[in-house]
Amino acid sequence: MECPRSCIFLAMRVLVLGAGFGGLELTTSLSEQFGDQAEVVLIDQSDDFVFGFSKLDVMFGRIPPAAVRHPYRDLIKPGVRFVQATVTAIDPAAKRAETDAGVFEADVLVVALGADLDPQATPGLLDWGHDFYTEDAAFALQDVLERFAGGRVVVGVMSTPFKCPPAPSETALLMHDYLMRRGLRENSEISLVMPLPVPIPPSPAASEALLAAFGERGIGWYPNRLVKELAEGVAVLADDTEMPFDLFLGVPAHRVPHVVADSGMTVDGWIPVDPLTLETAYPQVFAVGDVASVGTPKAGVFSERQASVAADRIAAIIRGDRGSAEYDGRGMCYLEFGNDEVARVSVTFAAGQAPSGTYEAPSAALAADKGEFGSSRIQRWFGREWTSHG
Repeated sequence: MECPRSCIFLAMRVLVLGAGFGGLELTTSLSEQFGDQAEVVLIDQSDDFVFGFSKLDVMFGRIPPAAVRHPYRDLIKPGVRFVQATVTAIDPAAKRAETDAGVFEADVLVVALGADLDPQATPGLLDWGHDFYTEDAAFALQDVLERFAGGRVVVGVMSTPFKCPPAPSETALLMHDYLMRRGLRENSEISLVMPLPVPIPPSPAASEALLAAFGERGIGWYPNRLVKELAEGVAVLADDTEMPFDLFLGVPAHRVPHVVADSGMTVDGWIPVDPLTLETAYPQVFAVGDVASVGTPKAGVFSERQASVAADRIAAIIRGDRGSAEYDGRGMCYLEFGNDEVARVSVTFAAGQAPSGTYEAPSAALAADKGEFGSSRIQRWFGREWTSHG
């Protein structure tokens, strides 16, 4: 329901930088509350949105790239204007952003620009390996995998933190299925190298299940190790151990976008925020999602939940009220186990406490639930039907 004019005490401009999970959810929420009485500008350099899990679907040939792209031109929300532009400067004190499409000023600023991926930060990655986190690289891997005749496959992580912690494990399991379908598994090896003691530290039950799945499938597990560079056919780990490969799939180093670093908002590489309200040190400036230092994993579902809290806080500012919404650190993720089965992990990250949560074993029912998760978001954010793989 749209907010009647009488409930809006302040006419405010809201500027949202970044149209991922966080930016889409925040602007949708404000549109729902204020309709065309809102003045919200959403800026992103891309012309479409792609779910992270859709990259693996394309990479392993489950679905064509065009089917997973959601053009921002379809984003029609009362009170929200989308601008495709690259942000070139941010002044958080003035709540002002410069872009290649002009200058935008606001009364409330939200930074939701995510984490940039930096394949060039790892020597040799672009020469001898492939990253599967950037959209273009993941899509291009469909052709690479089709040409792959089998051999030693290494899935490696280049830095921490990294987005979607389950993704490397999922990739190893899906690679097993892919090679099985092509009759190449018997002549191939799959190894997973991660700088973590277990695949998913916040969920012991999920980690145990993944380690069991690796064992059943003959996937090599190399914990507490980081890939620091690649040479021809060899991955060099941080302890100088060398691991030979015929195909290397890497999670590239993550960093805050340069424009955010240059804004002066970051501490230790990311934007510090109030973990309950997502407010930054600058009045009426919020940061949500991967760009923020909140104490939860960098994943879309956490960004979405943070955005919901920030939207309620911004709505209170617009109405002249005191906001009460608080981020509870809760999130959920799906885990692809292969064989068209998906597991689910729900975790809560509360300040000063160890993460707690639940684990649901892989099933076809949860695969369908994951599909509904994706389709419901596209319906909510873009107002159209969409069916994802599985």
